[in-house]
Amino acid sequence: MKNIKRFIKWLIIIALVIYSLVTFINQQKILNTYATNKEEVESNLQEAKKEQEELGKIKENINSKEYIEDAAREELDMYLPNERVYVDQQN
Repeated sequence: MKNIKRFIKWLIIIALVIYSLVTFINQQKILNTYATNKEEVESNLQEAKKEQEELGKIKENINSKEYIEDAAREELDMYLPNERVYVDQQN
């Protein structure tokens, strides 16, 4: 009877240790996944901040004469009077 109680006691202890190890390993995997996701989100945040800075610079210059002239040339193919436009045709 004493041996059976001791065996059951050890069996319970071993089962708890195995359960704890399995739980710890699974949680570690989850934490690694979260760490990877965190890095991706931080990278996306940095890119968004850079884009925001670029858009802020454009916003500051949007009413300047130079910006309006550049936009008219590039997007609308408009040029100043007496301005010569050279097109480089490469084969």
